[in-house]
Amino acid sequence: MNHATDLLRSLYTMAMMVEARDAYTGGHLWRVSQFSRCVAEAMALDEVSVARIELGGFLHDLGKVGIPDAVLNKRDRLTDEEYEVIKTHPQVGADLLHGHPLAALALDAVLLHHEMPDGRGYPQGLRGAQIPLVARIVGVTDALDAMTSSRPYRAGMPLARALAIIEDNMGSQFDAEVGRVVLQLGQSGVLEHIVGHSEAGIPLQACGLCGPIIAVPRRVADGGEIYCPSCTMTYAVSRRGVALTLAATGITAPVVARQPVPDTDLIDDMVRAAYRALPQPPAVPKRGLLARLLG
Repeated sequence: MNHATDLLRSLYTMAMMVEARDAYTGGHLWRVSQFSRCVAEAMALDEVSVARIELGGFLHDLGKVGIPDAVLNKRDRLTDEEYEVIKTHPQVGADLLHGHPLAALALDAVLLHHEMPDGRGYPQGLRGAQIPLVARIVGVTDALDAMTSSRPYRAGMPLARALAIIEDNMGSQFDAEVGRVVLQLGQSGVLEHIVGHSEAGIPLQACGLCGPIIAVPRRVADGGEIYCPSCTMTYAVSRRGVALTLAATGITAPVVARQPVPDTDLIDDMVRAAYRALPQPPAVPKRGLLARLLG
């Protein structure tokens, strides 16, 4: 493609490799990015802003690369000390982005998505309008996905319940303007195709032996194999039209199952969508193009 798309692809790939370490959140980045895009479009933002917000939604957890596996994949609730470790990930993500030519496109989402309107968030304790819009949007959509996704210690809650919690906490934990848009989208059914999916049309699966969710990439065809990222059980994939089922083979594959593999098809889709929406003068030097992207 070109230098700009290569740079975008490097960002998406980094984020997906980080997500691959977490056995319980497959597809989280895609869902947050799509929720965020829907919100940005509903707010009638320009297409460049929509693209940046979608990108920020996908990259927001980049700093979890610095969280130890014992904390990231813990099957029980976190202790206070472990939660303090988790709270380092926005700054770690910002540090990781430092020096990347496209860092400015996603920095606010990565660093500030856990800030809250009432100032109780982290890492900077910003309040209200001090928090950039992209971070306010990703803050709500990240929480929405966390509430509607299953964890080892609890099942994901229905969308209606998650929306009610957002409504009850608007102005304190969640930005009120963004919260109202999320409520409207959720109540109108716009978000249903995203909740519980790892990409468009592909619902999340669950390991029948140990519980963690399994995101099945589209490249895995009927009769192919997929692995539980936790217990490493091998599953045979059955595709019948839009129906998707997994059958345990009884064979574990520790080395293959725990090897992080980015979903290149999904990354290519995300890169194409972002690139089409970003400003691209037809004939400028690479340096000039990057300046326009970051402007």
